Amino acid sequence: MTALFKSADNVKISTAWHCLTPLWQGGEEAVQQGLPHTQLAPAWQLLLLGDGSPTRHLQLLTGEPTEVDVIDMSAVGMDLDGAPTQIQAVPGPRLRRQVWLRTASGQRLAYATSWWEASHVDEYLQNRNLPIWASLTRLRTELYRDVQGLYYGHSKALESAFSESGPFWGRHYLFWHHGQPLTLIYEVFSPYLTKYLGATHLDGGDD
Repeated sequence: MTALFKSADNVKISTAWHCLTPLWQGGEEAVQQGLPHTQLAPAWQLLLLGDGSPTRHLQLLTGEPTEVDVIDMSAVGMDLDGAPTQIQAVPGPRLRRQVWLRTASGQRLAYATSWWEASHVDEYLQNRNLPIWASLTRLRTELYRDVQGLYYGHSKALESAFSESGPFWGRHYLFWHHGQPLTLIYEVFSPYLTKYLGATHLDGGDD
């Protein structure tokens, strides 16, 4: 059962979102400079450090539409929810959305949690079962994806969900729209993607 607690503004909050326990993490400097290829291979850097849509990239890699399974929509109020510090840039009260990104045939490829200003979420996610990229593309919304942090670490929950052993690579970023932060997104990618991208690091790197 999902644990609940009361925040300072008396909103019920689910504590269950899947944050990596990092073996390594990097901030904006690592994002801007890129990582040694012995730590993260070039193809994986394009996926993690690029400013393009991951759902679009996954569709191009697999040749299948990227579909979304929404597993959580929770009001978190003004609580920081254990999220990266950039959550403070998203106006509150906030709503947290958790999804699996998968192929149409059912293969889970990534996990994502996003935090939205609750009063505006319906404006941008008119169909909540669509990937964010698809929803915003339909609205012709101009966006800037600002990658802020990288993670390499473990999660027992994601090992079970992906049916893959960790560690996993993840990232978080802000979406900006008209100069204002729209949403904070935390994503973790399945090692299944090595089928398309190759190994996550080149020879000489640590596992």
